[in-house]
Amino acid sequence: MPVTTTKQRITDAALQLFEESGFHAVTVDKIVQKSGTSKGGFYHNFKSKDELLYTIHESFITYIIEKAYQAHTSWNTPAEKLYETVHSFVRMFEVYQAHVTVFYQESLYLSPVYFESIKKKRDRYKDMMFSVVEDGKSQGDFRQELPVPITSMAIFGMINWTYKWYKSDGAYSVREIADIYADLIMQAVLTEKARNKPEYQRFFLGHKVG
Repeated sequence: MPVTTTKQRITDAALQLFEESGFHAVTVDKIVQKSGTSKGGFYHNFKSKDELLYTIHESFITYIIEKAYQAHTSWNTPAEKLYETVHSFVRMFEVYQAHVTVFYQESLYLSPVYFESIKKKRDRYKDMMFSVVEDGKSQGDFRQELPVPITSMAIFGMINWTYKWYKSDGAYSVREIADIYADLIMQAVLTEKARNKPEYQRFFLGHKVG
């Protein structure tokens, strides 16, 4: 059985408390009590409650950037890159749903320095999405009439909102939801000719095996 570090225990407790009560209502004392640690342990791992909030945000944003980078470097066509990016973005909720919830509820409380750091990472991820959609249009696989910014932001909005309704014990697993989202998005952006390419059939639910 893996050993949970003091830092992880503090983070897990803070996630639960921030999600339930909000950032300002939660004190360091409450986090320490919930995590079964000490103030010394808290300040050994975090300079402040602000840094803890930043760490929560930073962890899942770093994760999705790394997954997007893997998709961009491991696959050849923009369509494959978009499919894999969407799939990894949705599957992130399996691990980071609480982090995303706290991010959207509490991100306005980040100090300017931390907020700017997060914004740079979010912009980097946005640029990667814009780039793959633009490349898909340039190569003729994506529909020309779809504007890059609107298409990209629609994808973000669709997936980001998942944190509001996804339940780990619900009717659909994260992987099944990822398949559904990817199907919807790829059906929407691909040209008719591209949708009929044999190598792209794996994007669609009707061609899933098992």
